[in-house]
Amino acid sequence: MIRRLYVRIYLAVLASVIVSILLAGLAWRMFGDNERAPNHVIFKEVAQTILPPAGADPAVLSSALQRWSDLTGHDLALLDSGGRPLAYAGGYLAHELASAPRRPFGRFVVTLDDGRMLVAVRALPPGVPFRGFGFVMALILTALAVALCAWPLVRRLTRGLEELERNVIAFGAGDLSARADVRGKDEVARLANAFNETAKRVETLMRANRTLLANASHELRSPLARLRMSVETLSPETSPRMRDELARNIRELDELVDEILLASRLDAGAVEAPVGETVDLVALAAEECARAGADLDARDAIDVIADPKLLRRALRNLIENAARYGANKIDVLVVAQGQGARVDVCDDGPGVAEADREKIFEPFYRIKGASEAGGGVGLGLSLARKIAQLHGGALICLPREDGGACFRLTLPRAAKS
Repeated sequence: MIRRLYVRIYLAVLASVIVSILLAGLAWRMFGDNERAPNHVIFKEVAQTILPPAGADPAVLSSALQRWSDLTGHDLALLDSGGRPLAYAGGYLAHELASAPRRPFGRFVVTLDDGRMLVAVRALPPGVPFRGFGFVMALILTALAVALCAWPLVRRLTRGLEELERNVIAFGAGDLSARADVRGKDEVARLANAFNETAKRVETLMRANRTLLANASHELRSPLARLRMSVETLSPETSPRMRDELARNIRELDELVDEILLASRLDAGAVEAPVGETVDLVALAAEECARAGADLDARDAIDVIADPKLLRRALRNLIENAARYGANKIDVLVVAQGQGARVDVCDDGPGVAEADREKIFEPFYRIKGASEAGGGVGLGLSLARKIAQLHGGALICLPREDGGACFRLTLPRAAKS
């Protein structure tokens, strides 16, 4: 999702800033104070000149250190060769350095010729709560400034992607007029412009395809009507078998025109999903079973939200398919299944091989070796699945335990009032 994308980009920017701050703080901790510390040799010579000799009174040592601390702006501590404190000047070292005079970070340590150690660290200005407070505050303010500046930049980048995503989803759902609003001249604008050009070409092709199908279907109906009239006026000498064959061919052509038109409408999204019509699934299945001579097993009344014409078409296609490829018997089972309804249409025919159980839902697909004499135009199962998906359901092919095939149609049930 684009919404998560801009959050990830923004968090990546903030993480980069935080890592930079931590590295800068570490560098300051390691090298900052030492760069401002005095030269070791000079500091050592001055210290040996100013400081009283070893064994001097601690008060005299402290007074000398305090005068030096006032002049240099450093907290000072004088330790003996064993690391024990002798005198202090400044409060920081009194608490911080006595236990660890040789800590390497931010500490300046000089060993005098008599073995004593002089430790120095820059004194804190008045009102500063801890060492490096100003530096830390500068880093925090830098991070806040980057965060505030990065947010509108990231949002501007991803807002265009969000709008493009909405238009792509709308276009994919069938709104061929969906177009992105092109703003600026950046990469997102170029992407939006490319989408608009592609959508325009696809819309033109789809409209031309629908127009072609509509015109072709209209033109086909006229000769079909004339053929039907011709069959009705055939001479009495024409055999009944010939009449039946002509009538069957005309009926198949008529069904083909209807199914091509319906398939085109479903593919183009011209048929909207049902929104409020409650259909008695059992009653609908009973009518279609009576029409085809199929056996119905239904124990409870089940209501679904559906377009009754489309749902009837799906059931009829499944039952006719079972009659076409089954041997003698068609069984239809209608049951409630959780929050949905299930319709199983089973036949006792040769069944469908596992490799073909998905392919048979493709338009005009025929199983290898299947006879075309049984009729059918190769669109019935494809239409039934599209109708199921339009209603938020599914259609799959399963093997029958005692031989044959079962087509399972699942649909969401209507909410109980």
